[in-house]
Amino acid sequence: MRVYLPATLPLLARAHRSGHYAETGAFAHAVTPALREWYTEGDAEELEYAALLDAAEGALRLLAAEPEAPRRRVVVAAEVPDSLVRPVPTETGFTSSVALAGPVEAARVVSVHVDDGEALDDVAAAAEALPAAARGDEDARFVVDGADAHDLLWFDVTEVGDVVAGL
Repeated sequence: MRVYLPATLPLLARAHRSGHYAETGAFAHAVTPALREWYTEGDAEELEYAALLDAAEGALRLLAAEPEAPRRRVVVAAEVPDSLVRPVPTETGFTSSVALAGPVEAARVVSVHVDDGEALDDVAAAAEALPAAARGDEDARFVVDGADAHDLLWFDVTEVGDVVAGL
């Protein structure tokens, strides 16, 4: 099963150095039964994209808690056995939320998705607006959703070292 791990550039750099991308119990995003129910007409690619976008918002949450991190959302995509993925209650706000029943090592990573430089201001504003959006502020939600106007750049797993060094 493909899972999407929210991250920041500093977290990605540490994971790349250690070869360890997620701990047992970490939260990620995937195509869950709840996500399939939510997007009743979506095909497999659309469902995967929805899970990736949820992980990108998870990356915003990490950025909001890590003000010194560069203002770029990072999502790590990994293939893990289905037995390592446990859907979690939708109280998290995401129908794609899962908990990992085992660690994610580098050998399972297939790609990394990162904002380009044009997204920096919108991502910074979204990270700042996230707490107000979580409290129901519709204007703040609009700002958070504005980060989604920027597509994440796709990097093959073999390029992670270059991503870390270049950004």
